[in-house]
Amino acid sequence: MTFRITVVCTGNICRSPMAEFVLRERIDEAGLADQVVINSAGTTTWEEGNPADPRTISALQRHGHTGDYSGHRARVFDRRSFADDDLVLVADHEHYAVLRRLAAVPEAQDKIRMLRSFDPSGPKGGALSIDDPWFGDDSSFDRTYAEVAAAADGVVDFVRKQLASAD
Repeated sequence: MTFRITVVCTGNICRSPMAEFVLRERIDEAGLADQVVINSAGTTTWEEGNPADPRTISALQRHGHTGDYSGHRARVFDRRSFADDDLVLVADHEHYAVLRRLAAVPEAQDKIRMLRSFDPSGPKGGALSIDDPWFGDDSSFDRTYAEVAAAADGVVDFVRKQLASAD
């Protein structure tokens, strides 16, 4: 079984690629890279085709990540992805609402989760959004990174359990 995850934010240049890169690294460290595919997308066409925001890359590098992020190009989430994805992680409540409307059936809606819901020590309920760092400075991107990183191990644990139950 291949477990497929898509991380979604607004333009697919800040929050979702950051989460994609962090999750891909954590999945690899967990020894699950051959069973999990992670990508990202946006809810709008505003940034389609653009690379990840340089401030996203800088934040990753400040936190010790050394991957090659040059291949990322922003894309828009396609409702047909629900058929292939096992988990769709969203950055904020607006993305959650947009994707719930796009999901044609309850089974697709059930795949949508707030990324921060996987942070065991994080906020609950209405405080699960990851603020868009776009209008901020380096500290905004560092805050986004901290929120993504805090949820990453919970996502890995969830995926590990899903893969085990599929065997």
